[in-house]
Amino acid sequence: MSVTAFLTDSTLCIGCKACEVACKEWNGIGEDGLDWSGFSYDNTGAVGASTWRHVKFVEHAPEPGFGGNAPELNSWAFSSDVCKHCEEAGCLEACPTGAIIRTEFGGVYVQPDICNGCGYCVVACPFGVVDKNRDDGRAFKCTFCYDRQKAGLVPACVKACPTESIKFGEIENLRGKARERMAELHLRGMTDATFYDASDSSVRGTHAMFIVRGDPRSYNLPPKPEVPTIYLKKAWTSSAIGAGLLLAGSLLAFLFENRGDGR
Repeated sequence: MSVTAFLTDSTLCIGCKACEVACKEWNGIGEDGLDWSGFSYDNTGAVGASTWRHVKFVEHAPEPGFGGNAPELNSWAFSSDVCKHCEEAGCLEACPTGAIIRTEFGGVYVQPDICNGCGYCVVACPFGVVDKNRDDGRAFKCTFCYDRQKAGLVPACVKACPTESIKFGEIENLRGKARERMAELHLRGMTDATFYDASDSSVRGTHAMFIVRGDPRSYNLPPKPEVPTIYLKKAWTSSAIGAGLLLAGSLLAFLFENRGDGR
């Protein structure tokens, strides 16, 4: 069974939100409200319990002398955000019930019938992807279209994307395509284009990779995402030192008390 991944190329995204709609339709997710947010033309805001795919609108201040399509300046961009399906998944490690598993395709899957709504996965996700449903308290996120993959189909968002901004396939093949695309963009003058997969961080890479222009943080892609469990050693060491000091203090207090009694 091949390990699969997404490759989202924001330089091809036109902001149509077809991926958002296809995700909702296939998975039977309700709408998140159609209120005007005030943040560009984006009404869904961010990835959440009822938005597993979110097209982010990234705007930059215009500069005199540069047109909107100038390769030297990225004045307007879109990017379809999604769960990163980390190699070292903080949500999976934090789940106390075993509700979160890694599938044979490499994705991280939340089993809603086992989730008890504790919320540990929410705070353990370094990308802020996992979210609790306000109605029943359970956690939800992108399923990597696990049901479609088992049937030999590509994820719904990939199928719906009209510009092939979202690519899907074997992860190493997509890495090769990303390298080719990066070389092409740099040759065309888009020197600010970067490839993001967080492989140089404690999450050890993601199954949702991105090609973006400018600062990745503008696209909800932190430069050094961290799995909370990397601090366990330091936490246990501090706890052991504290317990040792407490024990030593108790013994000393016991000894001095006995001396004071003349025993």
